[in-house]
Amino acid sequence: MQFKDIIGHRTIKAHLVQTVKDNRVSHAQLFLGPEGSGSLALALAYAQYINCEKPSENDSCGTCSSCRKYQRLIHPDLHFSYPFFASGEKDVATTYLDVWRTAFLENPYMGLDYWRHQLEAGNKQANINIAEAHDIIKKLSLKAFEGKYKVLVMWLPEYLQTQGNALLKLIEEPPEKTLFILVSENQDSILNTIISRTQLVKIPKFSPGDVKQYLITERAISEDRAQEIAFIADGSVQTAIDLLDEDTHPYFDLLINWLRFIVTDSGLNIIRFCEEDFPRLGRENQKIFLLYTINVLRQVLLTQTGLSQLVLLKGQELDFVQKFSENFKSEQLEPAIGLLEKTHYKVERNANPKILFLDLSLQLVLIFKYQTFPQGTQYI
Repeated sequence: MQFKDIIGHRTIKAHLVQTVKDNRVSHAQLFLGPEGSGSLALALAYAQYINCEKPSENDSCGTCSSCRKYQRLIHPDLHFSYPFFASGEKDVATTYLDVWRTAFLENPYMGLDYWRHQLEAGNKQANINIAEAHDIIKKLSLKAFEGKYKVLVMWLPEYLQTQGNALLKLIEEPPEKTLFILVSENQDSILNTIISRTQLVKIPKFSPGDVKQYLITERAISEDRAQEIAFIADGSVQTAIDLLDEDTHPYFDLLINWLRFIVTDSGLNIIRFCEEDFPRLGRENQKIFLLYTINVLRQVLLTQTGLSQLVLLKGQELDFVQKFSENFKSEQLEPAIGLLEKTHYKVERNANPKILFLDLSLQLVLIFKYQTFPQGTQYI
């Protein structure tokens, strides 16, 4: 994986390259970024650049022996750790290494659900067990075979839990020329004792333009379709990839009709929507519709705060955003977005869609029609 293979993140790439040039490579680093932000791909590109035999000014050469092995994920001094869905306590990450290599090479922006699907794990709980922690200690206690650095890339260390205490001494005082790169999506779920021993590198989500360009060049889809998916994906390439597998639906028309019934408190029409229209979408398209609605309302907030230059929508959607921003306040939009996010979370967990969307609709009626809010609810 070379930096040039990763979309966007020019500033992050330049920073990582400069740390190598200045000989300021911290032995333990935490790459923190949301799912689909390319943080895992950046970690691999960084490790490849560090071990490249003929690095260029801004990237690894891609042709030396080290680079060729890194590109196939078979370098003897490159090690991986990641959550898996073990059926036995003795399973370790290398048990699933062939599947991991294939999954990453096919999709370097992958998320946990994508990885779960590769292992056909169903609803099993992800974990990095104590056997894996001990295996890491064993692997990194050996001398480097041929590279400048031994590198361990640990994806999603938040699944390490208390087993991570076994690695504290190794992270704090590793063998010479040993590099830990932890790639996380949720800093709050990582042991504080691990965070305190790492140098933080924050990876932002991609811009919609980056995601759109990826879809056009790498997935060969039309510009209009790429624009629509990039808007809904909200900076996550993994979400964009997931959306490619779903049917195209007129989400804007559905949203307009639904909101019209909500702001007029048209009870019978709301019930019909929740009994017929939303269940007909299916679970995945219900999730997409909710993401679309959340992003549209965020565009309304941007318009209200004088940041119209950041609004991504065009045509009818832009007209709607401008009109909606004139009629409703941020005090209404923010709790509405919070409700939509909670509903999306519950749809992912297979809640009954008829009950879920009816409850959501009635709470939105209170917000947009009567400007009152259910008591005791934390929206944001």
